Amino acid sequence: MITMTNVYKTYANGVQAANGITVKIKQGEFVYVVGPSGAGKSTFTKMMYREEKPTTGSINVNGLSLETLHERDIPYFRRQIGVIFQNFRLLPKLTVHENVAFALEVIEEKREVIEKRVAEVLKLVRLDDKADSLPNQLSGGEQQRVAIARAIVNEPKVVIADEPTGNLDMDTAWEIMDIFKEINSQGTTIIMATHNAEIVDTIRHRVLAIEGGKIVRDEVEGGYGYES
Repeated sequence: MITMTNVYKTYANGVQAANGITVKIKQGEFVYVVGPSGAGKSTFTKMMYREEKPTTGSINVNGLSLETLHERDIPYFRRQIGVIFQNFRLLPKLTVHENVAFALEVIEEKREVIEKRVAEVLKLVRLDDKADSLPNQLSGGEQQRVAIARAIVNEPKVVIADEPTGNLDMDTAWEIMDIFKEINSQGTTIIMATHNAEIVDTIRHRVLAIEGGKIVRDEVEGGYGYES
């Protein structure tokens, strides 16, 4: 599914954000990525969808070798990946329905398919009654659910979430985790970078701990392992 082999990433300023990472993530897994700020978590996840390119080493996602992927092929590759950002990145002048539909419109999906799929995912994230609302009319938790719906509307094999509960209160965070649980139960791989110790310690999944650009811990049903 996702394989990194001896991956290094050194930025122009000399910072080494990945330092010999080798890891395999299977289809359908739920993986937390934890570690202190500046440890390399964001670089680790960004390399999975070619937002960043390794300096050396190999990355294979869904049978594609990312370090040799042509620039023209990156948009097609990213259709297999759903990315959820901490700051939502919704289009402010579009309604909830339009924000989610946009992800299918850019790949020129048929209108009837778009309408059917958008209705399905809005129901999944419990926002079917907010379809005509604008982002500024929603709570933070509702905006995050729109972002999740947009990320999964084209049925990606992998969902990568960068601190998806970071700006939310705990009650809302648990609601978001319920949605991730349902998505994962349908066979979608979820990779979630987080600082939320309570979630990691309560809803146990595989934990990858990154420090200094290295995976220092890889545990099945692991705990958070850092002071909150």
